[in-house]
Amino acid sequence: MSDGGEGLPVSGDPTLAFAPEQFLAQLESHERLLIELKQKLYEGSWERMLGDLRARLDGQPYIYKLSQTIARDIAGIERLRAYERTRGVDLAGLLKQRAG
Repeated sequence: MSDGGEGLPVSGDPTLAFAPEQFLAQLESHERLLIELKQKLYEGSWERMLGDLRARLDGQPYIYKLSQTIARDIAGIERLRAYERTRGVDLAGLLKQRAG
């Protein structure tokens, strides 16, 4: 099952059941960066961020060059977005609280 993206499976991801602190603790650095960029560049919207990545893949104008590995970033966004939806949390807010 997909979370509305590029057909990437996210429902079978066991980390979706993790408590927020446990989920944040296991994030990779590029996933934390995606969360920060979502807030800073895309007004908190995963959809706008995914649209930007897909525009880049299609050779259209885009806002920010996230990385050379667009497929990894799309998969990461799908996973992070699925976690937020499943758990009803805002990962950016949780990261900010954790840092403060």
